[in-house]
Amino acid sequence: MSRATELIQRMPEAFDPDAAGDLSMTVQYLIEEPMYVVVDRGSCRVHTGIATDPDVTLRIKGEHLVRLMTGRMRGITAFLTGKLRVEGNMMLAQKLQQIFDRRRLA
Repeated sequence: MSRATELIQRMPEAFDPDAAGDLSMTVQYLIEEPMYVVVDRGSCRVHTGIATDPDVTLRIKGEHLVRLMTGRMRGITAFLTGKLRVEGNMMLAQKLQQIFDRRRLA
């Protein structure tokens, strides 16, 4: 199991339901082992594989995802340097940094 996979599996522990409010979205992570996260009105669940209709898809190498989600790389830097490609709702992608506590993922 890769470090990126472990990090995604721990996302429910770092999830802040108060910050998420009534937000509902599916985020697909296209890393070496694809996974997706479903945020639905105060809950967060992680799944392996490909979501049927994700709201936002992040294409990123696992090592870069770890750096991004633990605060060692800024999202805009990853995007502008081509390390991160975002498909779908860009606004939802930006909310990820607000609803997950990076300190719990480090």
